[in-house]
Amino acid sequence: MDSFQQLAEQYEPMIHKIINSLHIYKDRDEYLQIGRTGLWEAANTYNPDKGGFLNYAFTYVRGQILNEMNRNIRREERVVHPKEEYWETVEEYYPGNPLETEILLGYCNGLSEKETKWVLYHFIDFLSVKDIAEKENVSPSAVKQWRAGALKKLRSRHSSTN
Repeated sequence: MDSFQQLAEQYEPMIHKIINSLHIYKDRDEYLQIGRTGLWEAANTYNPDKGGFLNYAFTYVRGQILNEMNRNIRREERVVHPKEEYWETVEEYYPGNPLETEILLGYCNGLSEKETKWVLYHFIDFLSVKDIAEKENVSPSAVKQWRAGALKKLRSRHSSTN
């Protein structure tokens, strides 16, 4: 495995060059890993009688990355993105583990509706203040007030139990 580690370090710039030449800007780490996997496969299938390793590795790695790009394009084409009007008709819910939501709601007793929304959005959906503000159509400072109120109430409740 040490020999592959050396090979990977030696050919890492080549993989980056391929990624850059294909103008890949999203999911670069994923494509870098695909390039490394392609390099490993190329090293295992290389036949020295058929030419130099550099050309073989370049062609093989580039082919693997292109195949993944094509798979991602086909996958993206199959995904339906409903129009904005659709999302306005969908009722809000709190996805994730229902038990997790139920436990969090137990801590939210005594919080306002908006403070409870902040808790659920933050701890279930992992949304930022900005994302919550956009989702609720309010200013980020309003969400920060929800957060401050919720944290203050939760901390005071926690300190009174100790």
